[in-house]
Amino acid sequence: MSNIRHTPKAPTRARSLAAGERIDAHRHDEHQIVYAGSGVLAVTTDAGTWFAPGTRAIWVPAGTGHAHRAHGHLELHLVGLPADDNPLGLKAPTVLAVSPLLRELIRAYTRDPDDDSPERRRLLAVLRDQLHASPQQPMRLPTPTDPRLAAVCTILHANPADPRTLAALGAATGAGERTLSRLFRSEFGMTFPQWRTQSRLYHALRMLADDTPVTTVAHRCGWSSTSAFIDVFRRSFGYTPGTHNRRARTALSGR
Repeated sequence: MSNIRHTPKAPTRARSLAAGERIDAHRHDEHQIVYAGSGVLAVTTDAGTWFAPGTRAIWVPAGTGHAHRAHGHLELHLVGLPADDNPLGLKAPTVLAVSPLLRELIRAYTRDPDDDSPERRRLLAVLRDQLHASPQQPMRLPTPTDPRLAAVCTILHANPADPRTLAALGAATGAGERTLSRLFRSEFGMTFPQWRTQSRLYHALRMLADDTPVTTVAHRCGWSSTSAFIDVFRRSFGYTPGTHNRRARTALSGR
């Protein structure tokens, strides 16, 4: 990631992003919590892409070069924290679960960034407590460095429904199955099936943000049936894909 803009202070504010809109690569000297009240947020660094619907937030550590992209209309909430204030002790970007209480705290805290009242400082203290209790979620697509691994990832990003096995993909890219399996574990810290599920969920979220029907999303992302897709999505995000855009519309109507 080159040409990274440096803004020392991580802003605390709320803003809207249109579908497909980006915030170019930048870094802060402070930590930042990034939450999308509607749509799907993607945060990209040199190490990979972290993605989050409205039930997740992304922790971006101080000094991390990163860029944002909106999938669907995004209601973006940003909370900056000083570099010495790291409630979770996280040194890399991380996706966090957002409880209903934490969601409302983030919304309330970003409503008036210039407010320095004792009440708002107490609000931040509760927000930090809730943040500390937020479970981490594995919603990340790492960036491959080995060209053999990159070739396989490129194929499946272009067509998430590609049903080929790792052996068949290796044959198409000139790499052995055992070599690729080892690379998935050593570079990504996950197996090929785990990575493929993460990739398909990422593409599914992007399609749902564009109001693509659930059955179409399941087919385009390679699930054997709509019910199989719904089951994986529910286990990953806590609600069904059919409610995804209804949640987004409810969030937008509450602006």
